[in-house]
Amino acid sequence: MRRMACWLYEGMLLFAVVFIAGWFFSTIGQMRNAMDDRRPLLQAFLFVVFGIYFGWFWARGQTLAMKTWRIRVVDIHGRALGQWRALWRYLLSWLWFLPPLAVLAPLHLPGGQIAVLLAGWIIVWALLSRFHSQGQFLHDALAGTRLVTDHAHGAR
Repeated sequence: MRRMACWLYEGMLLFAVVFIAGWFFSTIGQMRNAMDDRRPLLQAFLFVVFGIYFGWFWARGQTLAMKTWRIRVVDIHGRALGQWRALWRYLLSWLWFLPPLAVLAPLHLPGGQIAVLLAGWIIVWALLSRFHSQGQFLHDALAGTRLVTDHAHGAR
């Protein structure tokens, strides 16, 4: 439960990252509106920004949200992640979103329906971690990483 609460908190923090990165890209690129033909470039830019954000923080053990919820990401031996493993975990974490988006894209459904179906996929994906022997999400198992309780920053 703490992992999902951390995940939601991370989403709120990422709003600020998206806002600042989007503002920067829009200012430099002179974008006039969100439907500009450079929108795919903005999405690619945000993908890279997220990769830098998560890669940098995970290589140091935790993001701000993970620190708040006392969660740390380590490799399967309990050691800190290297930069490449952190980036690999980031790429694999897109399994949370890309499969349903790839399936739904050609259907041209309204945004509300896509949001409901995507939320359903995320719930199922999260529940599947209950079937893993160590309760890991699939992207962690594939990346050779795991989430652990951060006892070093216990109750204060």
